[in-house]
Amino acid sequence: MGPCSCNCDGGLTLIFACGGAADVGEVADRVARKLNRDGVGKMFCIVGIGGRVSGIMESTKAADLILAIDGCPLQCVRHSLEQAGFTNFRQLKLWELGLRKGKTEVTDEIIAQVAEEAKKLLTQRTS
Repeated sequence: MGPCSCNCDGGLTLIFACGGAADVGEVADRVARKLNRDGVGKMFCIVGIGGRVSGIMESTKAADLILAIDGCPLQCVRHSLEQAGFTNFRQLKLWELGLRKGKTEVTDEIIAQVAEEAKKLLTQRTS
């Protein structure tokens, strides 16, 4: 599978998801995997960013668009990207969609709804 692209500008889109142990971490992970399967972008390893793995860092620098999917207000994905020097990314905050850590049932319906929100966020034009 070659580079995936977002529908908006045809460039490489990388998706980083919360990998937390809570239910919202599972939702974030499953949404990223769905977006990857659907060809919206390429799911990438946030732990590689935290560990400053050279290949992952270089690929991320080359991305045209980055999506951070954070499960809870701790925002671990956002913080990991920023601490590695990445500031130009879009962030999907699951708690702003009404999902609550420890209180979210992980269902295919929720995964599909959140994936649609991610697609909307990726196709928004920025000024």
